[in-house]
Amino acid sequence: MPFDPNRFVAEATDFISSTVGKGKAIVGVSGGVDSSVAAALCAKAIGKRAHAVFVDTGLMRKGEAQFVSLALKKAGVGVEVVDARKRFFSALRGLHEPERKRKAIGKEFISVFESIAKKRGCKFLVQGTIAPDWIESGSGLRDTIKSHHNVGGLPKKMGMRLCEPLRELYKDEVRQVARVLGLPKELSERQPFPGPGLAVRIMGEVTEEKAEVVREACAIVEEEICASWRQGKMGLPWQYFAVLLPIKSVGVLGDRRAYGWTVAVRAVESVDGMTAKASRIPPEVLERISERITRELKEHVNRVVYDMTSKPPGTIEWE
Repeated sequence: MPFDPNRFVAEATDFISSTVGKGKAIVGVSGGVDSSVAAALCAKAIGKRAHAVFVDTGLMRKGEAQFVSLALKKAGVGVEVVDARKRFFSALRGLHEPERKRKAIGKEFISVFESIAKKRGCKFLVQGTIAPDWIESGSGLRDTIKSHHNVGGLPKKMGMRLCEPLRELYKDEVRQVARVLGLPKELSERQPFPGPGLAVRIMGEVTEEKAEVVREACAIVEEEICASWRQGKMGLPWQYFAVLLPIKSVGVLGDRRAYGWTVAVRAVESVDGMTAKASRIPPEVLERISERITRELKEHVNRVVYDMTSKPPGTIEWE
């Protein structure tokens, strides 16, 4: 039986209404389609008793807080932006292993949400968790591929009850729901972004300097690929971004020796994120991306490589 987004909207709003009852809920929004759909469903189900919160971790895309606020405002959802950059970088200090980073981020998110929930009298936390999140996070007989911050990264005890209306959906189905709800295209068709943000695009320890470098590199990748797509030079990949590697190599900056980081460019084709194939980006587009990254980030990066690995054996994100 094919997925019916209209039927799902009716069932999801009933589910949220019955779960939250007469109470209030915090809705965690990140700017991605999953959390945006969850927020729109909550607004439809419980109105002003749903309080959408965007946590600025310092690990988000360039200009993300402003984008999220404006895009969700178009959808009729107000958002509170919380600056939590210092606490997230502090929590990640000294951590190199991906699972430890993801769990530290999950813990900090909940701590922020609990603080706001206490002030506003909210007993529930609504998340845009979808099927790949809990499948990859592992449980019972399933191996843990990676702990998604909103599943495996959650602390064992929380001061709120979880409500996850999208839990059984895959990304393509969430997009169908977004269109039915009338979300603006900049949300419904937006490429995926990991919940832990740029922390999983920085291999090894996360610092503010590295976050700024990879944020700019990701923006360049997005700008150049989108521009080439609009010019009809290539198709638009399902997801495309940059990764900062913990590798330094010798390069040349002007007439002097330079020692800089390596950035990997990643672009994939997928439907639901469970499997993916590397996109074939035209060489001239990759050349332009490389030239811009090494020029605009010349004090930090002197080498750009392209990741051609499919999922499996790799994952879409590097961590």
